[in-house]
Amino acid sequence: MQSAEIELKFLIADAADLEARLPALGFHLDTPRTFEQNTLYDTPERRLRESQQILRIRQYGDLWTVTHKRPDAVDGDPRYKVRIETETHVDDAPAIAEIFCQLGYCAMFRYEKFRTEWSHPTDDAVSPLHLVIDETPIGIYGELEGPTAWIDRMLEALHIDPAACTTKSYGKLFLDWKARTESSAENLTFDEVEAGMAVHSA
Repeated sequence: MQSAEIELKFLIADAADLEARLPALGFHLDTPRTFEQNTLYDTPERRLRESQQILRIRQYGDLWTVTHKRPDAVDGDPRYKVRIETETHVDDAPAIAEIFCQLGYCAMFRYEKFRTEWSHPTDDAVSPLHLVIDETPIGIYGELEGPTAWIDRMLEALHIDPAACTTKSYGKLFLDWKARTESSAENLTFDEVEAGMAVHSA
């Protein structure tokens, strides 16, 4: 399935407080807190990253998906992240990973999180209306996905400052975090971040 993805991230100070307010705003819990692991693939020269594309295998609970994302050819509002996403479910992720490697795309970066998925009903949405809460090793982030006008309304309803939002990927957020903390972690996984911080503090 291919679709346009419009999203915006924000840091969450109190996830329990945020979630407690969601039902009154019309949100419905789709998926309770579930562990997710992701692997990004690229050429050794990082050609996909240079062209702002990603090739990803994700495990979310028992579900495996393969995803390709690329920039939207139409210039949009720079406040939002807009990409064309092509995604499908797969039954044999190791086989897909081997195919990628044989084609020259190797595993380059891994990241983990616990994700909770909420949806917001609408009659005329041109794209899904979602709020996800991601508990990552470097902080808890919310992500709103839907038309820009809806995102703006939800930011106001949730009392979130638009200036505090970001379009950065988790990979870029991780690199920023590494620069601030001087962590030795190479992947955004719970074990590596914990071990990297322990080495730095020692």
